[in-house]
Amino acid sequence: MQRLLAEGLGTTFLLATVIGSGIMGETLADGNAAIALLGNTIPTGAILVVLITIFGPISGAHFNPAVTLAFFLKRDISFYEAGGFIIVQIIGGILGVWAAHLMFAEDVLQISMKMRSGPAQGFSELVASFGLLIVIFGGIRHKPDAIPVLVGLYITAAYWFTASTSFANPAVTIARMWSDTFAGIAPASAPLFIAMQLIGAVLAVAATKPLFFDTH
Repeated sequence: MQRLLAEGLGTTFLLATVIGSGIMGETLADGNAAIALLGNTIPTGAILVVLITIFGPISGAHFNPAVTLAFFLKRDISFYEAGGFIIVQIIGGILGVWAAHLMFAEDVLQISMKMRSGPAQGFSELVASFGLLIVIFGGIRHKPDAIPVLVGLYITAAYWFTASTSFANPAVTIARMWSDTFAGIAPASAPLFIAMQLIGAVLAVAATKPLFFDTH
């Protein structure tokens, strides 16, 4: 139960930050999209460092079904616990979106109209998710104590080097469908993102053994 609570609460705070900083950034940017994105990027990277630091020792701080899938494929987590993690990640993410709406006096229940479609967006999500898992497993292999900072910095960078702004997380994608704000994604765009995120995770698992764990 403690591990599930850590995953759910961590994902709640992650999405509250993603959506809330997007609203704040867009409000203060006065139409400058680059400033708005920067205002969304920095808090997201920062909160990941915080959340992974405090919840990592409890649950591993996945906050992400793609990460949970990767650890399941590596047999580091059971099928039933992985399923529980994914459920609370999705629920926590949606609760975080609603919390952000309440904090900024937005309608709590929304559906995003922001289309994010096309091959470039899909490929961006594959690359973002693949890279995220490579960073995590590389950190585990070489410098476990640095994982919070590594993940926070990677996501901060990936916001800017991917066309999709690096969702890299199916729970984040599902939750962001429920916000018609700066960081939202239209439901019609979500399946492509989720599929590419999961493919990226599977490819990363395949790559980690020869990269980090093959001693020959």
